[in-house]
Amino acid sequence: MHTFLSRVNAVSAFSLSTLAALTFGCFVSTFLISYKAPVSITAANVVLKNVPEYAVSRDKNDLGALRFDMTSDLTPLFNWNTKQLFLYLMAEYETHNNKVNQVVLWDKIIRRGEASLVTLKNQHLKYYFWDDGNGLLGHKNVSLSLSWNIIPIAGTLPLWGGSGSYKLSFPNEYTQGRSSY
Repeated sequence: MHTFLSRVNAVSAFSLSTLAALTFGCFVSTFLISYKAPVSITAANVVLKNVPEYAVSRDKNDLGALRFDMTSDLTPLFNWNTKQLFLYLMAEYETHNNKVNQVVLWDKIIRRGEASLVTLKNQHLKYYFWDDGNGLLGHKNVSLSLSWNIIPIAGTLPLWGGSGSYKLSFPNEYTQGRSSY
């Protein structure tokens, strides 16, 4: 009547169809959840230098440095479909050369089961704050904000931002010599 292989094929096809439907149900059940959280960010010890960036050219570009404090409770972002969070602190500003400048200054991955209360005090930047020119000198409207990607078990990879940002001002002249920001 039916061979062993045809029965294995039928059971496998039914099992995979059932698993696909359950995975889709997992995705749909968390699709409309809001992943917003309040974030408090402050910055201090803002330093600005004009140095050559040898990776691209020998032209002098602005290099900003600062220390920041950040607190946020990200516990509500975790549900049964959240595998991990990819957090990143971003600076956004406008210059004459570019309408939108976005620079990632710091990032962190928080996995399910790890402490999801972020409390950073007097934290250094993880990445350089380069501007492709002299757009940071005297800039009074640089916005620092925390955003995150939700890495789900099943479904799309949504991008969310925290509610709360910090407006940063850079000095009107460059810092000379070594600085211990």
